[in-house]
Amino acid sequence: MKTEADLPIADMRIRLLDWYDAEGRSLPWRIRPEDRESGRVADPYAVWLSEIMLQQTTVPHATPYYFKFLERWPAVQDLAAASEDEVFAAWAGLGYYARARNLMACARVVSDAGGAFPSDEAALLALPGIGPYTAAAIRAAAFDLPASVVDGNVERVITRLCALPLPVRHSKPEIKRIAAALASPDRPGDYAQANMDLGATVCTPRSPSCPSCPWQTQCVARAQDNPEAYPVKAAKTARPHRQAVGFAVFRGPQIWLRKRPPRGLLGGMLEVPSTEWCPDVLSDAEAKTHAPFAADWDTRGQVRHVFTHFTLDLQMWRAEAADDWEPETGGWYAVSDMDQLALPSLMKKAVRASL
Repeated sequence: MKTEADLPIADMRIRLLDWYDAEGRSLPWRIRPEDRESGRVADPYAVWLSEIMLQQTTVPHATPYYFKFLERWPAVQDLAAASEDEVFAAWAGLGYYARARNLMACARVVSDAGGAFPSDEAALLALPGIGPYTAAAIRAAAFDLPASVVDGNVERVITRLCALPLPVRHSKPEIKRIAAALASPDRPGDYAQANMDLGATVCTPRSPSCPSCPWQTQCVARAQDNPEAYPVKAAKTARPHRQAVGFAVFRGPQIWLRKRPPRGLLGGMLEVPSTEWCPDVLSDAEAKTHAPFAADWDTRGQVRHVFTHFTLDLQMWRAEAADDWEPETGGWYAVSDMDQLALPSLMKKAVRASL
């Protein structure tokens, strides 16, 4: 195991930045050294948008959404003026929908303050949806100011570099301290992105390309010839499982959907109504007490969805609404418009299963 005191920090900075200049990724929101030389500057709005989208999402999955958002809302003021339904519909499929709510809240705060994102880390942290990692990433990538950016890729690089003996959740203070010691004060934006690229493209979770790594001579895991032993894995706990019955109410080519409560899981998104999501399977008689109306419900397919902290089996029931039945909440939506609605992935699967 190594500490920051054991590392030739100045030499490692040079090696990493040289590698980044030659091998670093070109990403739509990124300003590379050659871009900077040509006079291109970062757009803090675009950097912020990309960072929020990349939370819990891969670059290939987030990139089309990034372009779609910028085309529709090219400035933070445009996004701030959008409706919740418009943003949720555009976000559908990216998951972790609290990010979409925070995205809108942050856009409105920044727009109300004049439309310019702050460069100060404390001011960034005060904005909705921006935590320590995102604040540091925006400060470095958008403003080229000193910051220590630590994401999952950087955590993996540091744990292997120093052969940290504990799982990441127990090593975070040490990882942050080592990462801060290594961070370059001269090219902070390039260094932050280089470190993330190193983990994303070389020091990968499986089959890392150690011979290509600019830090290979300092890496303890490489010296042990066992880089995949790090980060040390924490003991797995069983993911809880829940069950529910969903009710798909149709009127010809339309389906009735309602909004979920504004806070909590999938908050503010459209849904098909359902029973409570509980550990035990409900009997048909129990499920019918939660149905929107009494009917001869037709059992359709079952949908399984994996959330971060639990899995859900949603058994879909279908019925046609009488012409004189009108719900107190929600509205009627054309099934053909499902891809344009603010429907989370679970609910899209539920609608498809009920057709």
